[in-house]
This record gives sequence, structure tokens and C-alpha cells, in this order.
Amino acid sequence: MDRNQVVKFKDVTFSYDGAPVLEDVSFTIQARTFISIVGPNAGGKTTLLKLLLGLLKPSRGNIEVFGQPPEQARPRIGYMPQYVQFDPNFPVSVLDVVLMGRLGHGVRFGPYGKADKEIALEALHKLEMDRAKNRPFMALSGGQRQRVLIARALTAEPELLLLDEPTSNVDMAVETELFELLNTMSETITVVVVSHDLGFVSQYVQSVICVNRRVMMHPTTAVTGEVISALYGSYVRMVRHDHGV
Repeated sequence: MDRNQVVKFKDVTFSYDGAPVLEDVSFTIQARTFISIVGPNAGGKTTLLKLLLGLLKPSRGNIEVFGQPPEQARPRIGYMPQYVQFDPNFPVSVLDVVLMGRLGHGVRFGPYGKADKEIALEALHKLEMDRAKNRPFMALSGGQRQRVLIARALTAEPELLLLDEPTSNVDMAVETELFELLNTMSETITVVVVSHDLGFVSQYVQSVICVNRRVMMHPTTAVTGEVISALYGSYVRMVRHDHGV
């Protein structure tokens, strides 16, 4: 495997109870790139991430992450799921949430160590949330919570960061800030983001993985109206959200 190649899917098919979700999927992802996964609802985007994490096994084909089976490479991956449930009455602080990212890495049994707390605080600093470390997590705004959850993923010290709809339920100003931050992160690690807003993410990512049962990977510059129509099954107008004239 190429040393700069982080992810490799080869002829991968996956089915739930015999119903195909993904078919004949083949693509690669290179190190230190910013990639977006897009496609219609129920098209297989989250399934693709779970296969990449080794949480699901393909019905056919082969997946390598850092040249290993995904489950073996998992310690090198940071993951932010689409939905995170917290009991609003449970008194968990911002720092407590971020430290959860150390479970299975620096921490197995007993309390968090000094090094774990330093890593968590550094992740909060990168997300500009270190001043909120002692605040209740549920007292934060939607955008602040998303930043904290990304910080939690970063405490795994990943070489590959997977984010499933990280900007859902936030306004455009927050979305812009988060994607600019992720774009900067992609200079040192590989970042893969599931997004529903292709027009927005096209400003930042180098390539787009289009998922609708089958998968096609395109450079952002090659994503045309025809590509989008084929992906969504109907004409979709791609609107960019930058403010250029």
C-alpha cells in the first residue's frame, strides 16, 4: 500500500438483511486531504463511515485503513457520530465530554491521568473552547457543542478524522467557522466529512465522494450539474455560499 494512501476500498459490497446498501465500491483517500461524502438520505453515507471504522463488515470486497483491517486501525481514527445523546439532567462538564475521547487510548481503567487532561485541554484550545472547560455541556449553544464534540474526537490524537454531519443544526456563520478550522486541520491530518450541503463544502474540500448505493469519487472542480443530477436522481441546483461576485 502507498505510504501516502490512508484508505482503500476495493470492490466492496454491503447489505442489510439481504438488501444491498452499497455495491462495488472502490476508491482511495490520500493523507492530509479534506474530503466530503455527499448523497441523498438513506444513500449509504453513514454506512460507508461505519465500514471505514470496522463497525460493519462488508459482504464482499476488501477495506484497508493505513494498510490494515479497519478494526486494527481504529486507534488512529477520531470519529464524531451524527447523533450524540446526553441526559440534560446529568451534570457533565465540557472537559468531561472531551476526556471521553481518551477512552480506549490513554485510559483503560481508573481515573484520567495528567497526560490525558493535557491532551483534552489542547484539543479544546484548538477549537477555542478552553475557557468553557468547566461549564455544563448542556448549557452550551448548538455550535459550541459541535466544537466540543470535534474536540472529543481530536483527543484520540487521530491521523484520520471522520465527522458525520458536524454542522447540522448550526447557523451558516458557525458552519463557516467550523469548516475553515477543519480545512486548517487537513494540513496535518486527513479529514473526511459527511455533509448534505455540497454547494457549501465545495469551497473547502479537494474531492467529493458521491454515495447513492454506488460510489463515485470526483475532484471538486469536476462536480457538475450532470454529476449532481445522476447522484440525486433529479435536477439539483448547486448554490455556493461564498460572497464572491
